[in-house]
Amino acid sequence: MKPILTFLCSLLLVCPGFAKDKQPNVVVLLADDLGYRDIGCYGGPVKTPVLDKLAAGGVRFTDFHSGAPVCSPSRATFLTGRNHIRAGVYSVLNEQRHRMHLLRSETTLAEVLKDAGYGTAHFGKWHLGMPVNNRDNPTPAEHGFDYWFGIPYSNDMDWNLPDGLENRTAYFEPEIDYWQVPLIRNETEFERPTDQTTLTRRYTEEAVAFIEANRDGPFLLYLPHSMPHVPLFASDEFREQSTAGIYGDVIEEIDWSVGQVLAALDRNGLAEDTLVIFTSDNGPWLNFGNHAGST
Repeated sequence: MKPILTFLCSLLLVCPGFAKDKQPNVVVLLADDLGYRDIGCYGGPVKTPVLDKLAAGGVRFTDFHSGAPVCSPSRATFLTGRNHIRAGVYSVLNEQRHRMHLLRSETTLAEVLKDAGYGTAHFGKWHLGMPVNNRDNPTPAEHGFDYWFGIPYSNDMDWNLPDGLENRTAYFEPEIDYWQVPLIRNETEFERPTDQTTLTRRYTEEAVAFIEANRDGPFLLYLPHSMPHVPLFASDEFREQSTAGIYGDVIEEIDWSVGQVLAALDRNGLAEDTLVIFTSDNGPWLNFGNHAGST
Protein backbone atom coordinates (compact mmCIF):
# COMPACT_ATOMS: atom_id res chain seq x y z
CA MET A 1 0.00 0.00 0.00
CA LYS A 2 1.31 3.46 -0.89
CA PRO A 3 2.34 5.57 2.13
CA ILE A 4 -0.09 8.39 1.25
CA LEU A 5 -2.95 5.89 1.15
CA THR A 6 -1.81 4.52 4.51
CA PHE A 7 -1.89 8.07 5.91
CA LEU A 8 -5.37 8.69 4.53
CA CYS A 9 -6.69 5.40 5.89
CA SER A 10 -5.21 6.24 9.31
CA LEU A 11 -7.11 9.52 9.31
CA LEU A 12 -10.34 7.75 8.39
CA LEU A 13 -9.86 5.38 11.31
CA VAL A 14 -9.72 8.27 13.79
CA CYS A 15 -12.89 9.84 12.32
CA PRO A 16 -15.58 7.34 13.31
CA GLY A 17 -18.48 9.62 12.33
CA PHE A 18 -18.47 8.54 8.67
CA ALA A 19 -21.35 6.33 7.58
CA LYS A 20 -20.17 2.75 7.24
CA ASP A 21 -21.94 2.23 3.91
CA LYS A 22 -20.48 5.35 2.23
CA GLN A 23 -17.08 6.26 0.88
CA PRO A 24 -16.20 9.59 2.52
CA ASN A 25 -15.41 12.60 0.39
CA VAL A 26 -11.93 14.08 0.82
CA VAL A 27 -11.17 17.81 0.73
CA VAL A 28 -7.52 18.90 0.92
CA LEU A 29 -6.87 22.63 1.37
CA LEU A 30 -3.18 23.47 0.99
CA ALA A 31 -1.74 26.93 1.68
CA ASP A 32 1.52 27.99 0.00
CA ASP A 33 4.26 29.13 2.42
CA LEU A 34 1.88 29.54 5.36
CA GLY A 35 3.68 29.62 8.72
CA TYR A 36 2.82 27.49 11.73
CA ARG A 37 1.86 30.56 13.77
CA ASP A 38 -0.07 32.41 11.07
CA ILE A 39 -3.58 31.35 12.08
CA GLY A 40 -5.47 31.97 15.27
CA CYS A 41 -5.67 28.44 16.64
CA TYR A 42 -1.86 28.27 16.67
CA GLY A 43 -1.50 31.59 18.48
CA GLY A 44 -1.15 33.82 15.43
CA PRO A 45 -2.19 37.47 15.12
CA VAL A 46 -4.41 37.03 12.04
CA LYS A 47 -8.15 36.58 12.50
CA THR A 48 -9.08 33.13 11.18
CA PRO A 49 -12.46 32.28 12.76
CA VAL A 50 -13.32 29.58 10.21
CA LEU A 51 -10.05 27.69 10.61
CA ASP A 52 -10.18 28.10 14.38
CA LYS A 53 -13.67 26.56 14.46
CA LEU A 54 -12.56 23.76 12.13
CA ALA A 55 -9.62 22.99 14.44
CA ALA A 56 -11.79 23.09 17.55
CA GLY A 57 -14.21 20.57 16.06
CA GLY A 58 -11.58 18.25 14.61
CA VAL A 59 -7.99 17.14 15.10
CA ARG A 60 -5.29 19.84 15.40
CA PHE A 61 -1.80 18.59 14.62
CA THR A 62 1.10 20.24 16.43
CA ASP A 63 3.98 18.20 14.99
CA PHE A 64 3.67 17.49 11.28
CA HIS A 65 6.74 17.43 9.03
CA SER A 66 6.87 18.58 5.42
CA GLY A 67 8.65 16.42 2.89
CA ALA A 68 10.87 19.33 1.76
CA PRO A 69 11.46 23.04 2.53
CA VAL A 70 10.32 24.32 -0.89
CA CYS A 71 7.24 24.08 -3.11
CA SER A 72 7.65 21.45 -5.83
CA PRO A 73 9.31 18.65 -3.83
CA SER A 74 7.03 19.13 -0.82
CA ARG A 75 3.98 18.79 -3.11
CA ALA A 76 5.43 15.72 -4.79
CA THR A 77 5.86 14.09 -1.40
CA PHE A 78 2.40 15.15 -0.23
CA LEU A 79 0.59 13.76 -3.27
CA THR A 80 2.55 10.51 -3.54
CA GLY A 81 3.70 9.76 0.00
CA ARG A 82 7.16 9.15 -1.48
CA ASN A 83 10.49 10.85 -0.98
CA HIS A 84 10.46 13.65 -3.54
CA ILE A 85 13.76 12.54 -5.10
CA ARG A 86 12.32 9.08 -5.80
CA ALA A 87 9.30 10.84 -7.31
CA GLY A 88 11.54 12.75 -9.74
CA VAL A 89 11.38 16.22 -8.18
CA TYR A 90 14.74 17.36 -6.81
CA SER A 91 14.12 21.07 -6.30
CA VAL A 92 11.80 23.92 -7.23
CA LEU A 93 10.64 23.72 -10.84
CA ASN A 94 11.42 26.86 -12.82
CA GLU A 95 12.36 27.95 -16.32
CA GLN A 96 15.93 26.70 -15.95
CA ARG A 97 14.97 23.29 -14.59
CA HIS A 98 11.76 22.65 -16.49
CA ARG A 99 12.80 19.18 -17.67
CA MET A 100 12.33 17.95 -14.12
CA HIS A 101 8.79 16.94 -13.17
CA LEU A 102 6.77 14.47 -11.14
CA LEU A 103 7.40 11.14 -12.81
CA ARG A 104 4.49 9.77 -14.79
CA SER A 105 5.18 6.38 -13.22
CA GLU A 106 4.33 7.73 -9.74
CA THR A 107 0.91 7.09 -8.21
CA THR A 108 -0.80 10.06 -6.59
CA LEU A 109 -3.58 10.29 -4.05
CA ALA A 110 -5.86 11.40 -6.89
CA GLU A 111 -5.06 8.28 -8.93
CA VAL A 112 -5.70 5.98 -5.97
CA LEU A 113 -9.07 7.56 -5.24
CA LYS A 114 -10.06 7.80 -8.90
CA ASP A 115 -9.49 4.06 -9.20
CA ALA A 116 -11.80 3.68 -6.20
CA GLY A 117 -14.60 5.50 -8.01
CA TYR A 118 -14.00 9.05 -6.83
CA GLY A 119 -14.50 12.20 -8.90
CA THR A 120 -11.33 14.27 -8.64
CA ALA A 121 -10.54 17.96 -9.14
CA HIS A 122 -7.56 20.29 -8.69
CA PHE A 123 -8.07 24.03 -8.15
CA GLY A 124 -4.95 26.13 -7.66
CA LYS A 125 -1.20 25.84 -8.10
CA TRP A 126 0.22 22.68 -9.71
CA HIS A 127 4.04 23.18 -9.79
CA LEU A 128 4.87 19.54 -10.47
CA GLY A 129 5.54 20.00 -14.17
CA MET A 130 5.51 22.88 -16.63
CA PRO A 131 2.47 22.18 -18.86
CA VAL A 132 2.93 25.38 -20.89
CA ASN A 133 4.68 26.40 -24.11
CA ASN A 134 4.31 22.91 -25.62
CA ARG A 135 6.52 21.26 -23.01
CA ASP A 136 6.09 17.56 -22.53
CA ASN A 137 5.47 17.76 -18.79
CA PRO A 138 2.63 16.04 -16.96
CA THR A 139 -0.49 17.98 -16.09
CA PRO A 140 -2.86 17.24 -13.20
CA ALA A 141 -4.99 15.29 -15.70
CA GLU A 142 -2.12 12.82 -16.14
CA HIS A 143 -1.96 12.26 -12.39
CA GLY A 144 -5.55 11.41 -11.65
CA PHE A 145 -7.47 14.69 -11.72
CA ASP A 146 -10.62 14.69 -13.86
CA TYR A 147 -10.74 18.48 -13.86
CA TRP A 148 -8.22 21.20 -13.09
CA PHE A 149 -8.17 24.97 -12.96
CA GLY A 150 -5.32 27.17 -11.84
CA ILE A 151 -1.75 28.27 -12.44
CA PRO A 152 1.00 25.85 -13.50
CA TYR A 153 3.69 27.10 -11.09
CA SER A 154 4.37 29.74 -8.43
CA ASN A 155 2.76 33.14 -8.78
CA ASP A 156 6.14 34.93 -8.95
CA MET A 157 7.31 33.13 -12.07
CA ASP A 158 7.10 34.56 -15.61
CA TRP A 159 7.81 38.16 -14.72
CA ASN A 160 8.25 41.24 -16.89
CA LEU A 161 9.82 43.94 -14.74
CA PRO A 162 10.26 47.58 -15.77
CA ASP A 163 13.81 48.82 -16.28
CA GLY A 164 15.54 49.67 -13.03
CA LEU A 165 13.16 47.69 -10.82
CA GLU A 166 14.78 44.90 -8.84
CA ASN A 167 12.89 41.64 -8.65
CA ARG A 168 12.82 41.74 -4.85
CA THR A 169 11.24 45.22 -4.90
CA ALA A 170 8.50 43.93 -7.17
CA TYR A 171 7.49 41.38 -4.53
CA PHE A 172 6.69 44.17 -2.11
CA GLU A 173 4.96 46.45 -4.61
CA PRO A 174 3.06 43.97 -6.77
CA GLU A 175 1.42 45.17 -9.94
CA ILE A 176 -0.55 42.81 -12.15
CA ASP A 177 1.48 43.76 -15.23
CA TYR A 178 4.77 42.61 -13.63
CA TRP A 179 3.68 39.00 -13.35
CA GLN A 180 2.88 37.02 -16.49
CA VAL A 181 1.59 33.82 -14.92
CA PRO A 182 -0.98 32.00 -17.11
CA LEU A 183 -4.32 30.69 -15.92
CA ILE A 184 -5.29 27.26 -17.27
CA ARG A 185 -8.54 25.32 -17.37
CA ASN A 186 -7.87 21.65 -18.06
CA GLU A 187 -5.42 21.76 -20.98
CA THR A 188 -6.24 25.27 -22.20
CA GLU A 189 -4.51 28.52 -21.22
CA PHE A 190 -7.17 31.22 -21.29
CA GLU A 191 -5.71 34.19 -19.39
CA ARG A 192 -2.23 35.74 -19.21
CA PRO A 193 -1.32 37.57 -17.14
CA THR A 194 -3.60 36.22 -14.45
CA ASP A 195 -5.32 38.86 -12.34
CA GLN A 196 -3.96 37.58 -9.04
CA THR A 197 -6.25 39.75 -6.93
CA THR A 198 -9.04 37.38 -8.04
CA LEU A 199 -7.31 34.02 -7.66
CA THR A 200 -8.44 33.04 -4.17
CA ARG A 201 -12.03 33.92 -5.02
CA ARG A 202 -11.97 32.12 -8.38
CA TYR A 203 -10.44 28.97 -6.92
CA THR A 204 -13.15 29.04 -4.29
CA GLU A 205 -15.97 29.50 -6.79
CA GLU A 206 -14.65 26.58 -8.85
CA ALA A 207 -14.38 24.40 -5.74
CA VAL A 208 -17.92 25.21 -4.61
CA ALA A 209 -19.28 24.48 -8.10
CA PHE A 210 -17.46 21.13 -8.08
CA ILE A 211 -19.03 20.20 -4.74
CA GLU A 212 -22.48 21.13 -6.03
CA ALA A 213 -21.99 19.07 -9.21
CA ASN A 214 -20.61 16.05 -7.34
CA ARG A 215 -22.87 16.03 -4.30
CA ASP A 216 -23.70 12.40 -4.92
CA GLY A 217 -19.98 11.64 -4.53
CA PRO A 218 -17.62 10.34 -3.57
CA PHE A 219 -15.07 12.99 -4.55
CA LEU A 220 -11.57 14.33 -3.91
CA LEU A 221 -11.28 18.11 -3.97
CA TYR A 222 -7.67 19.34 -3.88
CA LEU A 223 -7.32 23.11 -3.47
CA PRO A 224 -3.65 24.17 -3.30
CA HIS A 225 -3.78 27.95 -2.92
CA SER A 226 -1.22 30.14 -4.72
CA MET A 227 -0.66 32.27 -1.63
CA PRO A 228 0.61 33.46 0.84
CA HIS A 229 3.59 32.78 -1.45
CA VAL A 230 4.88 36.20 -2.58
CA PRO A 231 3.88 38.40 -4.33
CA LEU A 232 0.84 38.94 -2.15
CA PHE A 233 -2.54 39.86 -3.62
CA ALA A 234 -5.92 40.20 -1.96
CA SER A 235 -9.28 41.16 -3.42
CA ASP A 236 -10.75 44.59 -2.76
CA GLU A 237 -13.04 43.09 -0.13
CA PHE A 238 -10.10 41.93 1.99
CA ARG A 239 -7.30 44.37 1.15
CA GLU A 240 -6.25 46.63 4.04
CA GLN A 241 -8.64 44.88 6.42
CA SER A 242 -6.16 42.96 8.58
CA THR A 243 -4.05 44.39 11.39
CA ALA A 244 -1.21 42.17 10.05
CA GLY A 245 -0.88 44.07 6.75
CA ILE A 246 -1.19 42.56 3.29
CA TYR A 247 0.02 39.19 4.60
CA GLY A 248 -2.86 39.16 7.05
CA ASP A 249 -5.28 40.25 4.31
CA VAL A 250 -4.27 37.22 2.24
CA ILE A 251 -4.69 34.81 5.17
CA GLU A 252 -8.07 36.24 6.07
CA GLU A 253 -9.25 35.74 2.48
CA ILE A 254 -8.04 32.14 2.56
CA ASP A 255 -9.96 31.69 5.83
CA TRP A 256 -13.04 33.06 4.03
CA SER A 257 -12.40 30.57 1.22
CA VAL A 258 -12.34 27.66 3.67
CA GLY A 259 -15.65 28.92 5.03
CA GLN A 260 -17.21 28.88 1.56
CA VAL A 261 -16.09 25.30 0.99
CA LEU A 262 -17.42 24.17 4.37
CA ALA A 263 -20.71 25.98 3.75
CA ALA A 264 -21.10 24.16 0.42
CA LEU A 265 -20.56 20.84 2.19
CA ASP A 266 -23.19 21.77 4.80
CA ARG A 267 -25.64 23.02 2.18
CA ASN A 268 -25.46 19.72 0.31
CA GLY A 269 -25.66 17.53 3.39
CA LEU A 270 -22.07 16.33 3.00
CA ALA A 271 -20.38 17.68 6.12
CA GLU A 272 -20.74 14.46 8.11
CA ASP A 273 -19.36 12.35 5.27
CA THR A 274 -16.34 14.45 4.30
CA LEU A 275 -12.79 14.45 5.60
CA VAL A 276 -11.40 18.02 5.45
CA ILE A 277 -7.65 18.56 5.75
CA PHE A 278 -6.10 22.04 5.94
CA THR A 279 -2.32 22.32 5.91
CA SER A 280 0.67 24.21 4.47
CA ASP A 281 3.24 22.95 1.99
CA ASN A 282 6.54 23.84 3.66
CA GLY A 283 6.32 26.88 5.95
CA PRO A 284 7.14 30.57 5.47
CA TRP A 285 9.65 32.20 3.12
CA LEU A 286 11.29 34.20 5.91
CA ASN A 287 13.45 36.37 3.61
CA PHE A 288 10.42 38.55 2.94
CA GLY A 289 9.94 39.99 6.41
CA ASN A 290 6.40 41.19 7.00
CA HIS A 291 5.37 39.62 3.69
CA ALA A 292 6.20 36.21 5.18
CA GLY A 293 4.78 34.18 7.99
CA SER A 294 6.04 32.95 11.33
CA THR A 295 7.31 29.54 12.40
